[in-house]
Amino acid sequence: MARRTVALFFAVLIIAVVTIPVKAIDEFSLFDSSGRPAAYVSDGLTIYLWSGTPVAYLTEDDLSDGFHVYGFNGRHLGWFISGIIRDHHGAAVGGLKEAFRSPTELEPLKGSKQSKPVKSVAELPPVPPVMSRERSEIPLRSFLMQGVD
Repeated sequence: MARRTVALFFAVLIIAVVTIPVKAIDEFSLFDSSGRPAAYVSDGLTIYLWSGTPVAYLTEDDLSDGFHVYGFNGRHLGWFISGIIRDHHGAAVGGLKEAFRSPTELEPLKGSKQSKPVKSVAELPPVPPVMSRERSEIPLRSFLMQGVD
């Protein structure tokens, strides 16, 4: 009986240790072009503001080896490629911490996640533009809010 209990303990411990990194990879932060935390991705590629409001989501884009960024209103907002969110002009709106050369600001505490709205029918994505080295004029938060009615 003791051997069985010890074996069960180790099995549970191994499962717990193996699943911890998966959770960490499942959620990541997004920063605006100035390095301020603006949003995070969680729960099956849903983009949330720090307040917990779901505003957009990611879907795979086979043409760019990245993702489309769609608002819950069905509007195509841009692309998430190589850790950078780009608008329809190819300009960088924001991205992962690793995409910045300078340090980013500390991330605030996250608000409670609100329920995800029903996804509207997604519009067809435009042809991807040439990706530029320019930063978009629109802040990441405002860019993402275009996906909310």
